[in-house]
Amino acid sequence: MMNRRSLLRAAGITATGTGALAAPALAQYAPQVRWRLTTSVPRSLDIIFGANELVSRYVSEATDGRFVIQNFAAGEIVPGLQALDAAENGTVEIAQTPLYYYVGKDPTFACFAAVPFGLNARQQNAWYWHGGGRELQESFLAKYGLVGFPGGNTGGQMGGWFRREIHALDDLKGLKFRIGGLAGEVMARLGAVPQQIAPADIYSALDKGTIDACEWIGPYDDEKLGFVKVAPYYYYPGWWDGGTVVNLVVNRGKWLELPASYKAVFEAAVGFANADMLAKYDARNPAALRRLVAAGAVLRPFPRSFIDAAFTETNALYAELGARHPDFGDILDALLRFRDEDYLWWQVGEYPYDTMMITHTHGSRLRNDK
Repeated sequence: MMNRRSLLRAAGITATGTGALAAPALAQYAPQVRWRLTTSVPRSLDIIFGANELVSRYVSEATDGRFVIQNFAAGEIVPGLQALDAAENGTVEIAQTPLYYYVGKDPTFACFAAVPFGLNARQQNAWYWHGGGRELQESFLAKYGLVGFPGGNTGGQMGGWFRREIHALDDLKGLKFRIGGLAGEVMARLGAVPQQIAPADIYSALDKGTIDACEWIGPYDDEKLGFVKVAPYYYYPGWWDGGTVVNLVVNRGKWLELPASYKAVFEAAVGFANADMLAKYDARNPAALRRLVAAGAVLRPFPRSFIDAAFTETNALYAELGARHPDFGDILDALLRFRDEDYLWWQVGEYPYDTMMITHTHGSRLRNDK
């Protein structure tokens, strides 16, 4: 696990000739900084909220307690879906929030979290760090007075919980579905009625019948939120969330005020949290899925006709949005070019290996997974 010494090395705070850290210099010149972070999730979602705590701990330890970030859950300062606004207007210095929650401001935000039929988790990191994504994000977020970082990734997500089975496209007509981002617009084109509801309020809406279906992330978090109790059909795959980035956005003015060493410590801590979140989901989802099936979850793949129709409508939506929003068109084109090129390798290396291993581990199959 990364410790304070390794973070200091990553930040460029060098050791003395005898090998001791240059703590006196750090203490002498480093200012006392107190930041607040708000998130879009409740504390009960421990993997996502825990990423903030991880960043805060490493930042504090690496600066001998001189740079402190205090974490607040959704609703403790602002509602979950107002987290980005709070960072933009300076109510807080940092917001942890998937940027696709803010497509109402500009659909371009979704490009840096997840878009339907977009990138998987590894491709997200590759595009951001080595495919030009970081530069595109920096330029776009600057218009809103923000600086952004990938603060975690959920990996591939499930398609959600439904009260009734989905056999064909007609079953979507009028279906009230909690779903965010651009996927909601695609679902509307297919006849559903999308609802954007903050995580803490989803179960109540499903239980009361305000909505007919919902999607969140995957087994580990979905189990915590209790969806299996009121909507037994658990569909996959989440074609709108192939690898969702949980973004950290920082007020640009506050970021520019930080000393270079603090910026480097922060980026190193966020980089570790980004990798750690995906590792935790990969480690914890299998057992959670087994528990959900034992509790009555009925696994179902989305019908192929539904997936094909969603793909067609997604591309039509992209063309329309690109014509109205030049930033979206340019950035999405860059993302999709990267996706198509990267899958050249995946179809030769990654996918055949995974398929081979899945077919040779029959004992891992679940009873009602058809």
